[in-house]
Amino acid sequence: TRVPDTGTVNIQVLAVPYDSGKRSFRMGCGPDHLIQHGLIERMGGRGHEVELHQILIDEPAAPSDIGSAIAIDRLLAERVRRAISQDALPLVLAGNCNTAVGTLAGIGVERAGVVWFDSHGDLNTPETTSSGFLDGMALSMVAGCCWGRIARTVPGWAAIPEDRIALVAARDFDPPEQEFLQSSGIAHVSPEAIRLHGVDSTLEPVLDAMAERVAVFYLHLDLDVVDPEEAVVNEYQAPGGIGVEAIARAVHLIGARRPIVGAALTAYDPAIAGDDGALRAAFRLTEALVDASVDAGG
Repeated sequence: TRVPDTGTVNIQVLAVPYDSGKRSFRMGCGPDHLIQHGLIERMGGRGHEVELHQILIDEPAAPSDIGSAIAIDRLLAERVRRAISQDALPLVLAGNCNTAVGTLAGIGVERAGVVWFDSHGDLNTPETTSSGFLDGMALSMVAGCCWGRIARTVPGWAAIPEDRIALVAARDFDPPEQEFLQSSGIAHVSPEAIRLHGVDSTLEPVLDAMAERVAVFYLHLDLDVVDPEEAVVNEYQAPGGIGVEAIARAVHLIGARRPIVGAALTAYDPAIAGDDGALRAAFRLTEALVDASVDAGG
């Protein structure tokens, strides 16, 4: 992402208003809610150039989660690729985390690293899931552990090697996810470790190791990573998370090592949130992301 001498960032906000293949359903209402409550104006008010694009699919009469998700990812990959070619930072506002497949395909996965903030592991597969919820397989898709054949229909897609993925502050795992994580190359930075030792001490060694293997970062911010004592964002949010300022500090550490060339803010359900805590969290983390991009460019 090119940062002009003025210290501003060119941002393309890519709104993906879907949850489980349904438009404006549950967490799919989050993108429009954030936009209607001033996310674009807040970034523009700080001097950044901001464009908004809606990612919309022709919805079939009987949509399937995976079919709709991949259709969205194909459109998203094209739009992300275009944003980057125009020296813009693509910021994806999405209901579901599996939009990461399209975003990463658009970024170009050859030298990309993934830092994934989430309340959950998102490491199930069709063989291990007990709910069938596709979004619980999102990071498995990114790592190439499931849905590989259909994911490869997204132009530019290839799986991210496990040693280029960090999972931060996740604390709600199904037993198969725990088993997989223990034997995988994915780095897990627990919320307990962050609270005990601080963000810098726990995350810096992980990021330093990743920076030796990657040229750029994709930053994934599932808003339910935030501790619900600070902000309630959706019905799946687990207790024991970390605070917004700790996450903002982590974003700074990421951008200080390699450029953040694409990011996502996901899983905000305004019907569950109920108050302004989730909005404040989303606005603060967007601000931290943009500031990290300015620092990297400067």
